[in-house]
Amino acid sequence: MTHIFISGEIPVSGYEALKTYSVNVYQNEGVISEDDLIKGVREATALLCPLSTKVTRKVIESAPSLKIIANYGAGFDNIDVVAAKERGIVVTNTPKVSTDATAELTLGLMLSLMRRIPEGDQLCRTVGFNGWAPLFFLGRELKGKTLGIVGYGKIGQAVAKRAQAFGMNILYTARAKKETENDINYRPFNQLIQEADIVSIHTAYSKETHHLFKEETFKQMKNSAILLNVSRGPVVHEEALVHALKQKEIAGAALDVFEKEPLIHEELKTLANVVLTPHIGNATVETREEMARLAAGNIISYLEEGMALTPIG
Repeated sequence: MTHIFISGEIPVSGYEALKTYSVNVYQNEGVISEDDLIKGVREATALLCPLSTKVTRKVIESAPSLKIIANYGAGFDNIDVVAAKERGIVVTNTPKVSTDATAELTLGLMLSLMRRIPEGDQLCRTVGFNGWAPLFFLGRELKGKTLGIVGYGKIGQAVAKRAQAFGMNILYTARAKKETENDINYRPFNQLIQEADIVSIHTAYSKETHHLFKEETFKQMKNSAILLNVSRGPVVHEEALVHALKQKEIAGAALDVFEKEPLIHEELKTLANVVLTPHIGNATVETREEMARLAAGNIISYLEEGMALTPIG
C-alpha cells in the first residue's frame, strides 16, 4: 500500500487532497527530530514535509521505498537534494503561491519600521503619551525614497509593483538584467546598496549569498538606510548587523528570518530600531491552504502520472 508520511501538521486542504491514501501525520509539538522522522519515513512512499523539517542523507537512506519528497515551502535548503538525487527520489517545492503574501509582509515591515509602528504600540500600552505635538514621534515617508531590491524573482517583482504605488523609486540587482517596466532600473549590487534608502532582500540562499550582508556591506550603505530580510536568514551576518545598528552605520532593520533560526540574536531584541517577525512571510490562510494543495498535488501527480507538478532542478 502507498504510504504517505507528513512530518508536521498542515492545513485541511492538504489532508482532503490525500484522503484516498494511507497517511500518517506527526502531531507532536515542535519540529520533528531526526529519529522520529526516520521512524516516520521507514515504510513511506512519499514524504510531505514543512520547511522546518531537516531531511538529511541519513533520513533518506533510512527510507528504501521513498519515491518523492514534497516540500511545503518555496525553498528546499532543508533537504539534502544531492542524496535524494542519488536515490532517484523526486524533490518538489511550492513556488509562486507565496508571492503575494510575502510581498505584502515586506511592505508591512517597511511601513512598520519607517513609521515606528511597533514602537508606538508599545508606548501606548505602557507609559502612554501627552498628546499630539509637532516634533513628537517622527517617522519617515515612503514617497520619494529609493527602494533597492536584492534578488528580482517573482517576489522581488511583486514588491516593486506595490512599492511604486507609494511613489518610491525602484532599483534592483540580480544575476542578470531583466526586462522591466515603469522606470525600474538595474544596478550592480555594490552600487545599489550605496544608493538605496531601503534595501529589501529577496534573493535565494546559496554559498554565494551566504553573509552577502556583512560588515563591509553595512559600511557602504547610507547611515539613514534600513534593511529588510524576508528571504533566508544566513544571507545576513547578524553579528555584523547588530554592530552596524549600534554604531548607527544604518538606521534600522526589519527581519522575518534569522541566521540561526529559530534562535534570534539576543541584542536584536533590545534595539528599538529593529522590527522582528517569526518567519511569517507567507503565513496567510489563503497562501498556506494553497501550499498544502500544491504539496499534496505534487505527490498525487507523481504517484498517479509519473510526473510532479513543480519539481526542483
